[in-house]
Amino acid sequence: MLNHFNEESRKDRVIVALDCEADKAIAIAYELAGVASWVKIGMTLYYAYGTDLIKMLKQRGYKVFLDLKFHDIPHQVEGAARSAAESGADMLTMHTSGGVPMMEAAQRGAIAGASNIGSSVPVTLGITVLTSMDETTLNQCGVARPMQDQVLALADLAVDAGISGVVASPIEAAALRAKMGENAYIVCPGVRPAGSALGDQSRVATPSQAFDNGASHIVIGRPITDADDPIAAFCRIAEELN
Repeated sequence: MLNHFNEESRKDRVIVALDCEADKAIAIAYELAGVASWVKIGMTLYYAYGTDLIKMLKQRGYKVFLDLKFHDIPHQVEGAARSAAESGADMLTMHTSGGVPMMEAAQRGAIAGASNIGSSVPVTLGITVLTSMDETTLNQCGVARPMQDQVLALADLAVDAGISGVVASPIEAAALRAKMGENAYIVCPGVRPAGSALGDQSRVATPSQAFDNGASHIVIGRPITDADDPIAAFCRIAEELN
């Protein structure tokens, strides 16, 4: 799959995660319109507002990353991906641990949904290991192999399924880029500007480090959304990237 994200500036590949209460998220989205290119909607916002929020954000000029992390039987995930694509989402996620048939079903659903509304097929991403997890929590889940080995093994499943790419921490981005090639989407949460609080993130890097490591896009939430001036916080990140 040929992708053209490298034609965009790094600033335009920063995804602002609206992972906060609904009123605050909408206010920040209005504030950043025309400044940021991408926003992420997670479960908290989606369960509050549904597809109406996606349509509103699209009207404000954003590309929308719908991060619902599908993980179910293939039939259910195919329908979910179709609905997500029909809502206008530009990027969506599923857990790679759901297996190749489930991810193949998601890709079929995304293609069908995009066809139904005459739009481009959204970017389909497989979640590898959540950036809040460390080796201890991974082992508690019954995974004995090292973190990077687990991430790379799950990325192999995403490649086999034919989806667009993966979500992983910036720590694994370089190994993923070497393995998956220049056209794969590698979207990295766990990105924090220097001096920012880590929050619940365990495997982190700065924005520049993440891109240098091979990320196609980075996801930044609280350093922007919790700032007194979200526009200034975003612009500081953009200046660093330039």
